[in-house]
Amino acid sequence: MSQQIQSTFTVERVIAAPPSRVFQAFADLEQKKQWFAGPDGWTQVEATFDFRPGGSEVNVGETPDGDRSEFYAHYYDIVPGERIVYTYEMHHKGVKLSVSLATFEFEPEDEATRLTLTEHGVFLDGHEDPALREEGTRLLFDGLAAYVERVPA
Repeated sequence: MSQQIQSTFTVERVIAAPPSRVFQAFADLEQKKQWFAGPDGWTQVEATFDFRPGGSEVNVGETPDGDRSEFYAHYYDIVPGERIVYTYEMHHKGVKLSVSLATFEFEPEDEATRLTLTEHGVFLDGHEDPALREEGTRLLFDGLAAYVERVPA
């Protein structure tokens, strides 16, 4: 019998850039490639990006030893500089790990942005620990903050 774990987590980060700049790092494929990537040695092998309500995104990559990860997203709501809502599936080595609903909120805080992600995921058949997803998301936020703070609009 298959099993599932449902988990909800929230990650917040204050980034030293205005909401319009942080949002742009999500909205532009070339910018997103700078921070939304896998571990060292990871190579992107497929990418499509249609950033609009009803649009979709595919991001597939591999490590040198053939460890393949796949991200498939569908955008439902986008308010520039304020909010992004999408669902996504994660696959690893051809196995579906999870299906999630993710909501990103971009709020001004002085001269910075408070970025809040709330994610509700269904983790399938014991293939992934939700705590690892949250940890990976925090690492992506670290990369996003470093990129946005280093590269002006």
